[in-house]
Amino acid sequence: MIPTETLARWQSAAPFWLSFLLIPLVWLVASQGGWWLLAVPLSTWWAFAIYDQVTGLNEENADPQTGDGALGWYILLPKLWVPLQFVTLYGLIWYATRADHLSTLEKIALFFGVGVITGTIGINYSHELMHQKNRFERWLGDILLAMVLYSHFRSEHLLVHHRHVGTPRDPVTARYNEGFHRFYPRVLVQCLRSAFRAEREMLARKDRPWTDPANPFWRYWALQGGMLALAGLLGGWAGIGLFLVQAGIAIWQLELVNYVEHYGLTRKHLGEGKYEHVMPRHSWNAAQKASNWLLINLQRHSDHHYKPDRRFPLLQNHTEADAPQLPYGYPVMTVAAMIPPLWRRVMNPRVRAWRKRYYPEITDWKPYNKALNPAPR
Repeated sequence: MIPTETLARWQSAAPFWLSFLLIPLVWLVASQGGWWLLAVPLSTWWAFAIYDQVTGLNEENADPQTGDGALGWYILLPKLWVPLQFVTLYGLIWYATRADHLSTLEKIALFFGVGVITGTIGINYSHELMHQKNRFERWLGDILLAMVLYSHFRSEHLLVHHRHVGTPRDPVTARYNEGFHRFYPRVLVQCLRSAFRAEREMLARKDRPWTDPANPFWRYWALQGGMLALAGLLGGWAGIGLFLVQAGIAIWQLELVNYVEHYGLTRKHLGEGKYEHVMPRHSWNAAQKASNWLLINLQRHSDHHYKPDRRFPLLQNHTEADAPQLPYGYPVMTVAAMIPPLWRRVMNPRVRAWRKRYYPEITDWKPYNKALNPAPR
C-alpha cells in the first residue's frame, strides 16, 4: 500500500500535472490532421478559461517554510517535462516531415500548436528552473530555452527584469497605453541587448572581456546551434522551418505574459536615478485556480518578485489589499492583450485606480507613461 502521507502529497500536486496531457494530445493531433489541429490552442487558451469559471479562485497559502523534502512531486514536474518536450518536439519534426497525410499548411498549424506548448508550458517551466540554486535545475532551464531559441531570457530575467522591474530600465515592463503590437517588437530587440550588456558588465567588474568563456552567451549559442542542427538532421530544411515556427510562437506566448504581468505598474522615482524597492503592488495577480494549475502559480507574480527563488507551490497569494488583481486569469487576459482597444478599455481604468490608491501624491504621470528605452548605465 502507498503510505498515506505520500498519497496525500501526490493528491496535492496532481492538478499541476495536467499540462502533461498535452503531450499525448499533440501526438493525436499530428496523426489526425485537419480540424484536430485546433485542439492544442483551444485546450490551453479556451478550455482553461472555462475551467477557471468552474473551479473559481484559490486564495489559500502553503506554509512558505516547507522544505524540499515535502515537495518531491512538485519539484519533479518541471524536471520531467524537459526530456518529454525534447522527445516530442524532435519526434514530431521527424514524423511531420515524412507524413503524407499532412499538407504544408497543416504541418505549420501543427507546429503552431507545438509552439503554444513549448511557450506556455516549456518556457514557464524553464522560468521555475532558472530561479533555483541547484546547478542541474538551471541547466535544465537552459535546455528548455534553447529549444525555442530564447536562451538570453535567463540573463535578461535574472539580471535585468528582477532588478529593474517597474522602471524605464526594464524592457518588459509594459508602459501605460503601450499596445502589445508596439511592445512586442520593442522587447525582442531591447531584451537581447540588455541581457548581453548585463553579462558583459558583470565580467567587466572582474576585469574580464565579454569574450571570456565564463560569458553564458557562449553556452546559449552552442545549445541553440545544436537544437537547430538536430532539427535539420531529422527533417532537413523543412524540419528547420517547423522548428522556427514553434520557436516563434513560443516567444510570442512568453512576451504576451510579460506584457500582462506588469502593464502600467511603475515604481516611484526617488530622484537621481533611484526607485523605491519592489513591492507586491508592482505586479498584476490572478487567483484563478485552473490557470494557476496550468502555469504552476505564475499568476502569483507579486510573491515571485518578493521571493524569486521560492518554489512554485509555496508562492503566496496576495489579495487586493496588497497587490492589484486581474479580472481574469492569463488565458483570457493574453487574448485581450492582442486586441489593444479592448485591453485599454479593461485595464487603463484599473491602472488609474492603482495610481490613485498607492501614489496620490504624484500629479504628473507623463514621465511614467512613456515607453522609454532602457536608460544607459
